Amino acid sequence: MSDGARSAPETRAPDTRAPGIDAPDAGAPSDHDLGTWIADRRWYASKGSVPRLRTVSTDAGTRLVIDDAPAVPVLYQSPVTTDADGSLVDATTDLGWVSALAARIDASTDSLTPIGRVVAARVLTGEQSNTSVICDTESGERVIIKVFRVLHHGDNPDVTMQLALTAAGSTRVPRVYGALRAEWPDVGRPDGTASGHLAFAQEFLPGLDDAWRVALREAQAGTPFGDRAEQLGTALADVHRTLATALPTEPADAARRDAAVATMHDRLETATREAPAVAEHADAIRAVYARAADAVWPDLQRVHGDLHLGQVLAAPDPRGWVFLDFEGEPLRPLDERSLPDVTLRDLAGMLRSFDYVAGALAHEAEPVDAAAWAADARARFLQGYQRGTGVDLADHRALLDAFELDKAVYEVVYETRNRPDWVGIPSAAVGRLVGGAS
Repeated sequence: MSDGARSAPETRAPDTRAPGIDAPDAGAPSDHDLGTWIADRRWYASKGSVPRLRTVSTDAGTRLVIDDAPAVPVLYQSPVTTDADGSLVDATTDLGWVSALAARIDASTDSLTPIGRVVAARVLTGEQSNTSVICDTESGERVIIKVFRVLHHGDNPDVTMQLALTAAGSTRVPRVYGALRAEWPDVGRPDGTASGHLAFAQEFLPGLDDAWRVALREAQAGTPFGDRAEQLGTALADVHRTLATALPTEPADAARRDAAVATMHDRLETATREAPAVAEHADAIRAVYARAADAVWPDLQRVHGDLHLGQVLAAPDPRGWVFLDFEGEPLRPLDERSLPDVTLRDLAGMLRSFDYVAGALAHEAEPVDAAAWAADARARFLQGYQRGTGVDLADHRALLDAFELDKAVYEVVYETRNRPDWVGIPSAAVGRLVGGAS
């Protein structure tokens, strides 16, 4: 879920300007000392291990270090300053460093709107993989700057898609101010250099509920969600139309279709070994996937990739629904998450999310049967999307069923491993989907 664009606990950053803001100098901590410090950070990925760091770059006002401790080395962005007694301090809590970062974003080629001078900064707490800083600017605007901790070669899809949407005039994402890219040495690449995004600045939207909370609250009260669901479908159609115009599209050739269906079958094989609820439907599921393989696929384009109700904010009218976190499925490699995909994948994710609202109510102290609520929300969501795109979803029913079924199969495995009491939610969806498709 996004660490941008919503309210969260904040900690006031000290107004200090420690040495070494632009780059570590001769007095900067050694890799060993930095390793001792980094081991306790929430965003350090190899918990329990002893970091073995080596600095690869001190350009762009930050420090990039590779940790050789894990089997696959990890590249971190870890800028630090020092306090009066020489202790290491995370530079994201330093107003001077944050101000310099904002200035570098404003000067970058990915700047859309200047952030301007930062007069105060607060770090959001509770984050795991990145660090987000809320900035009060001289103009009175509030900007959230996300500092990426684990870096990869290539464009971050969350950045590129939201940049494209904002540049195209869309209000369906928090307004983007800009982003900062950098290059660093990488002996594993043919030219010896890698590049990627270091930071991303966008509009801060405090105090807004996400669509999951709104939907759950209304389902608990027995309030129909149909109108809101239809508006959500229309909003998603708007996002997809804009992305198709702003970023490249391509035909779904045989290789891409075969790869997508093969991934579905791979997930199914895992599920049949671990989940009896899936194994008993395995042949029927394969039949759904076979129909999808033979169906007519729409052109591929950039999509959200990991869409659910928790990835959407409920902003006041006339703005309405605002979408977050375009990074795609976190377990997929970065280069795969940046490829054009099928828009129906986003629809399938949202349909599953409505089912989870109904299922969550069954686990409350006073269970509520929200099956009819979910069915109405699902139908109205698809109506809104269809009206917004002009696409007859009936023409793509076999493909949409396959994507939703694939998602439900994945959920069965996840719940079996992590929350056995919840496995009934996706299991019921598997039975419904294979029954309806047949």
